[in-house]
Amino acid sequence: MIGSVVATNTCRGLCHVCLLLLLAPVPAAASMVRVYVTNSAGDSIDVINPATNKVVQQIKGIEGAHGIAFSVDGSRVYVSDEVDSTLDVFDRKTGWLIKKVPLSAHPNNIAVAEDGRIVVGIARDPGALDIIDPTTLTRTKSVPVNGRLHNVYVTPDSEYAVTGSIRSGIITIIDLATEQPAWEVKLDMGIRPMAIEAAPDGSTKRIFVQLSDFNGFAVVDFVLRKEVGRIQLSAAKAQFETDGERATAPSHGIGVAPDGKTLWVTSIPNNAVYVYSLEDLKLAGEVALPSLRRSIDPGGEGAPGRVAP
Repeated sequence: MIGSVVATNTCRGLCHVCLLLLLAPVPAAASMVRVYVTNSAGDSIDVINPATNKVVQQIKGIEGAHGIAFSVDGSRVYVSDEVDSTLDVFDRKTGWLIKKVPLSAHPNNIAVAEDGRIVVGIARDPGALDIIDPTTLTRTKSVPVNGRLHNVYVTPDSEYAVTGSIRSGIITIIDLATEQPAWEVKLDMGIRPMAIEAAPDGSTKRIFVQLSDFNGFAVVDFVLRKEVGRIQLSAAKAQFETDGERATAPSHGIGVAPDGKTLWVTSIPNNAVYVYSLEDLKLAGEVALPSLRRSIDPGGEGAPGRVAP
């Protein structure tokens, strides 16, 4: 039977949560779902059972965990370690460290290809994509790209890696067969989170790209290799308390639904999630999120660093 895990990244001590969502197969009961939270400002990974909202496992001893992904069979947890500049490999069941794989430089997010290879975005100039062999757990190649990387993805057919640079505004498509850059597209703003749409034959159709200082997303046609549209979210209906550090990424979080019919897009200033029909990119709905505020009651339930309703 197959269950699933969801990976998130949490920045402790801040009033925002940086989310990196990932579904991966886990050999377990069909009803088993676990949420993996990388506490990037802490030294542990919390594993939560969403049915009970309780932490059921802690993977400890990793300072500065950022990206997280899982082996194809679900037996291993891969975590990019920003402090040690390594890819840390853990046994999913026990939480024990298997190996720390040295990377070429400071990493950010990661992804896993269908054949098990792990790709790691390197967040230091001039920028690179490190490729890790899943059998030997060694870095086999560093593919140069234009600009330090933050977000990294693998296309639905696992033929390409897709990388984005905030500083250069360049999306680089890397052929995983040759492990060489295939093409790139330059946008006028920094590249933030992306989501990838599959065509009916399983190939890649479009990439939806969130941008620096833009409350919305751009649409890149994978075949035409260019931007073909840009959608701005509606103006905020009210003012919400936000972390000033998030001002440069007002729309930060995007994903295609598992059924391939809708695109879900977050908006920090709007405090909402927007749903678009993938067929025509028409707005299909809006989900308002709870309004949160930072309490300044020292020592109490609303002590600094806590978020209260």
